[in-house]
Amino acid sequence: VQIRQFAEASGNFNPIHLDDDYARQVGLGGMVAHGMLTMGQLEAMLRKWIGKESRISKLDVRFKQVVRPGDMITFGGSIRTHLGNVFVCDIEASNNKNEKVLSGMAYIMQK
Repeated sequence: VQIRQFAEASGNFNPIHLDDDYARQVGLGGMVAHGMLTMGQLEAMLRKWIGKESRISKLDVRFKQVVRPGDMITFGGSIRTHLGNVFVCDIEASNNKNEKVLSGMAYIMQK
C-alpha cells in the first residue's frame, strides 16, 4: 500500500515498483520500494529524534540493498562528533532479515 501511495504522490510509476513480474524479468527478483520512500522514512525518524529545535542540514547516504514490499525497516544512529553547533551522526537502516539496506551520515544543526 505504501509503495502504491508513494508512486501516486511522486508520479514515479516505474514498473519495478508496481509490477512483480516485470521486476523479475529485469533481474530484480521481484518488486522493490522506491529509494526515496526509504529516505522519506529516514528523514521522518530523524526529525522526531532531533525535535523542533534542530534541523537536518545534510544527509549523505548509500543504498546497500533493495527494500521489498513487506520488509519492516528499522532505523538507527549515533552521534559521531560535533563541530560547533553541528552534530555529525552515523545512520543506518536494516530490514527484518537484519540486512543493512542503507547507511551514511546525517548532519544535524542545533538552532
